[in-house]
Amino acid sequence: MHYRSQLFVPGNRPDRFEKACQAGADLVCIDLEDAVGPGEKDAARDGVLEWLSQSSHSHVSLRINGLTTPDGRRDIAALKSCGLKLPFIMIPKVASRAQMNDLDDDLPDDLGPFFAIIESAEGLLNCEDIFSNGRVTLGMYGAVDYAGDVDCDHTWETHLYARSRLIAAAAVFDVQLFDVPHINVRDLDDCESSTRRAKALGIHARSAIHPAQIERIHAALSPSVDEVAHAEKVIAAYKDAKGNVVLLDGKFIEAPVVKKAMRVLAYKNRLA
Repeated sequence: MHYRSQLFVPGNRPDRFEKACQAGADLVCIDLEDAVGPGEKDAARDGVLEWLSQSSHSHVSLRINGLTTPDGRRDIAALKSCGLKLPFIMIPKVASRAQMNDLDDDLPDDLGPFFAIIESAEGLLNCEDIFSNGRVTLGMYGAVDYAGDVDCDHTWETHLYARSRLIAAAAVFDVQLFDVPHINVRDLDDCESSTRRAKALGIHARSAIHPAQIERIHAALSPSVDEVAHAEKVIAAYKDAKGNVVLLDGKFIEAPVVKKAMRVLAYKNRLA
């Protein structure tokens, strides 16, 4: 299944869980890591697992703490015996395939596939191996943590290499890649425009930290009227040519162009 959006909600704010699930995001992730302070980790974990056990929503899960941290190990221990069936488990700061292999051995299959966040230099250098683990079906570029790790700024151009490498690795191993949340929740115009840039590069989903961002993310990722019309013309011209190379508006139409057009129409149909 293809997703467009994923919304984070703090794990220590149970009053927001249901609202987050109703916000229109394709996936919701209750965050036990960055959003919860050290003194509230245990209570948040217990509360989140209890809430999930009673929830009827099939698109909501949780982000655990880092695998090398005591809180992360306690999260894993709790998940082993929780008996839940979940759509995914989000794992922060993934650095190696070995971590995914070990976690796969530790956690029951019912807890769902892994949603691996690549947010360090080590993780980026190992992203191909990480995405090659069969249980990793979702991934996210954690640009903010990556910038802190390598000491770079947050401009789009600075992160072009990291995004491009992750896109290639995700395509090879059939992992759906999400872009980093837009951290300025008040600048919805830039949230939409930067999502369009990510889409042009090959990232067709984005995480969010505020419900107001979801509509703008969906707008950016939805095929425009012109894109749909062009895709329909491409498919029609290719069919008329019986699979041979053909000119359309002065441009060659061949298999890769047809593949892109088919993706556009398939995406439109999923949204219908």
